[in-house]
Amino acid sequence: MLTGIDEVDWASLRHAYGSAEDVPGLLRGLASADPAEREVALDGMYGAVHHQGDVYDSTLACIPFLFVLVECAEVADRGGMVELLVSIGQEGESRTDDTGARACAVVHAGAEAFVRLTGDPDAGVRRAAVGAVVRFLDQPGRVLGLLRERITVERDDRVLLALAEGLGTFARLHPDHAAEAVDLLAAQSAPPFGPGLRLAAIGQLAGCAPDRLPADLVPTVVGLLRDRSETRPCPRAGTGLPHTDTLVGRLRRLRPSDEEGSQLLRTLHSALGGRVADRIALLMGQLTSPDPTDRCNAVWMSAGLLREWRADYRGPVALIGAQLAAEEDRLRDAAVSVLGDLFDLAAPAADALHTLVLSRPDLWVRQWERGAPTLGGPLKALARTGDPRAVPELAAVLAGPLVPDDLGQVVVHLGPAAAPLAPALRERLGEVALDSPELFERAAPLLSALTALADAESAPEVLRLVRGIPEGVRLRDSVVESAVRALGAFPAAAREATPVLRGLLDTERGVAAAAALWSLADEPDVVLPVLVRELASDRRHHRREAADTLARLGAAARPALPRLRRMAGSDDLWERTSAACALWRIGGDADLAAPILQAAWTANPHTRRPITTALAALGVSGAPLHDLIRAELAAPRRHQASIGGYGSHDVLHDEELLRACREVVGKA
Repeated sequence: MLTGIDEVDWASLRHAYGSAEDVPGLLRGLASADPAEREVALDGMYGAVHHQGDVYDSTLACIPFLFVLVECAEVADRGGMVELLVSIGQEGESRTDDTGARACAVVHAGAEAFVRLTGDPDAGVRRAAVGAVVRFLDQPGRVLGLLRERITVERDDRVLLALAEGLGTFARLHPDHAAEAVDLLAAQSAPPFGPGLRLAAIGQLAGCAPDRLPADLVPTVVGLLRDRSETRPCPRAGTGLPHTDTLVGRLRRLRPSDEEGSQLLRTLHSALGGRVADRIALLMGQLTSPDPTDRCNAVWMSAGLLREWRADYRGPVALIGAQLAAEEDRLRDAAVSVLGDLFDLAAPAADALHTLVLSRPDLWVRQWERGAPTLGGPLKALARTGDPRAVPELAAVLAGPLVPDDLGQVVVHLGPAAAPLAPALRERLGEVALDSPELFERAAPLLSALTALADAESAPEVLRLVRGIPEGVRLRDSVVESAVRALGAFPAAAREATPVLRGLLDTERGVAAAAALWSLADEPDVVLPVLVRELASDRRHHRREAADTLARLGAAARPALPRLRRMAGSDDLWERTSAACALWRIGGDADLAAPILQAAWTANPHTRRPITTALAALGVSGAPLHDLIRAELAAPRRHQASIGGYGSHDVLHDEELLRACREVVGKA
C-alpha cells in the first residue's frame, strides 16, 4: 500500500521534535486495523509532523502517502486523514517559505482525489472531502456543479451539512460565481428541508449573503433549534471509539454532547458578528429552551459574544445564572465557567451563584490530580462579582487545612467588604516558608490581597519577606518587589517601612522602593535621584517603572525631563508611552506627548488603560486626546477584540477601561 515509503531518507528530514525517522511508523499506524493504534498515529501526525499547524520537510514528504491512504477503501477513519491533508494545504497557503508553498501546491495537485472521495461509501470521508474540493480544486464551475450534484443524491444528514458549509465557503472564495451557490443555500434555508440543514444554510447565508436571511431571523432560528432538539437522537458517547491518552482522544472526549448543534450555532453567531441585538435575542431564545443540551450550547456560545462586544447583558447573564440550578453537571459547569470570566458583569447571576455556593460546600475548593488546589468555580465567580456574600465562605476556606493559591487574587475584587479576611490572610502570609520552592505561588496572591485591603497590620509579615528570603529561591526577586509595593499601600506603617525602603534605594529594587516611599512620604529629594538614575537602566521594565513613578511626582520631577524626552524616542512602544505620559504630567508638554500617545493608542490597544489613567490625572489639560476617549466609549467592540486570542480577564480589563474613560469625560 505504501510503496516507496522505505526509500525516503526520513532520518535526514525533520519534524517538531527532531529527526523524522519515526514517521514511517506513524503512516503505517494510520492504516492499522486497531482503532487505538490509528488514533495514536493520527495524534503523532498532528503532534510532530504538523505540530501546531507547522509544515516541515517531513510534512511535505508525507503528503503522497496520505493521498494513497485516503483512497484505500480498506483503511478505516480516512475522514480524519482527509482533514489532515486539508489542514496542511491551508497552512501552506498562508506561508511564504518554500516548504509551505510546495506543500500547498502538492495538495492542490491531488484535488482530483478529493473529487473521487465525495462519492466514497464512507460518509465521514465524503463529509471531509466536500470542504477539500471547495478549497483545492481550482475550477469554480466544476466545483459548483459537483456540489449541486451531491446535494441531489446525498442522504446522510451530516454530509448534507458539510455541503451547505461548502456552498458558503465557495461563495466567499469565488464571489464572481457566488449567485447560484447563494440561491442553493436560500432554498435549503426554507421548508421542506429539515431543521438541521435549514440552520446550516442560514448560518452560511449570514456569512456570504446576509441580505438573503429570513426577515424574522431570531424567531425562525429559535424555532428550528427546538424542532431539531425534538428529533435529535440521544448521543451515545464513546461508542466504538478507543480510549487513548492522546490529544486527539482528549479533544474528542471534551467535545459538546451535541457537537453538530454547537457548530451550527457557532457558525451563525460568528457570521452575525456585530449584530449584537440579534445575537442577544438569539441567546435568550436558546437559554430558555426546554432542552438542556441546547441551553449548554447557548452558555458556551455566550462567552464569545460577551468578551468581544459591549452591550447590556443583564438579561442573558441572569439566564446563564438560572442554569446553575440544572441537574446536568455539564450545563452547570459551563455556566460557572462563563460567569467566572465576567467579574462584576456577572452580578445579575449573583443570587444564583450564592445559592449554589451555600448548597454545595464541596465545590468551594477544587482539588487536582497534580498541583495545588484552587478556589472552586462558583465561589470564585461570586467573589469576582464583588458580592460581599462570598466573604463568609472565603473565611471558611482560609480556616481550612488547604488554602488555594489563587484565593488572594479573588479577594481584591471584593473591595472593603473583604476587610474581615485580613487577619486570616495575614496569618497565612506569616506561615509561608521563606525557602519554599512554591514561595511565589503562595505569597504573591496574599500580597495582592493585603495590598488591596491596605492592611497596615500585615507590615511585619511583609517586611519579613523583604528582609528574609534566601538567595536562590525561585522567583525571589518577584516576591520581594511585590512585598515592597505592598509596603507603599500601608501609610499607617510608614515608621516601620520607611527605613527598610530607604535601604533598598541603591539596589536593583530601587525603582519599586522609590515608588513605595513616594506613596508613604512626600520626599522628592530622596526618590528623584533614584528614579532619574533608573531611566538609564539596562533593564527596560525598570526604565518604564521609573517613568511611571516620575509621572506621579508631577512638577517635582522636572529635573528628569531631558532623559524622559530621550526615552520618548525609544524604538519600544511601551517605553515611548510611559515617557510621553510622564512628560505631559510633569511638564505639560502636550505637543510632544499627544502624538506619541495617539499612535500608541491605535497601535496597541493594551496601552489604552495607562494612557487613560494619565488623561484622568491631567483633567482638562488632556483635552487634545479626549476625542480618543469619546470614541472608545462609543465603540461597540471591546478594545482587545482586534488583537485576537482570548484571556480570562479580557472582559474585566475592558470594563475597567470604560470606567476610566468615563472618569476622564467626567473631569473634562
